[in-house]
Amino acid sequence: MTLTPEQVNDFSRADDFHIAPYRADGRTPGTPTWIWSVVVDGELYVRAWNGLQSRWYGSAKSQGAGEIIAGQTYRVAFELIPGAGHEQLQAAIDTAYHTKYADSAYMPPMLGAGPREATVRVILKEQGA
Repeated sequence: MTLTPEQVNDFSRADDFHIAPYRADGRTPGTPTWIWSVVVDGELYVRAWNGLQSRWYGSAKSQGAGEIIAGQTYRVAFELIPGAGHEQLQAAIDTAYHTKYADSAYMPPMLGAGPREATVRVILKEQGA
């Protein structure tokens, strides 16, 4: 499902964004985790603060799907975007994080190697789950 212009605008501004990859059964959403999100070229991205060791990232990697909550709930798929081989995209995501969260002391670590290796494209599957 392609993001609508309204969704791009909403997700670009969203500060109350939660991610909940499915549990091992592949149907039950895990505990929603508050996370930063950015939009680059009409696509939605998130990064794990704790890098590859992040619990939600591990679930997103193993399940490949879950839910996000940003004003409403959406069913989504997750596509892992590792740093290697995606330098141009990672740089654009860095810029989006820097722009959106410039006033936060927590922003610089999000541009580090750990979070960059745990970058995920969030692909909408269904709205209003």
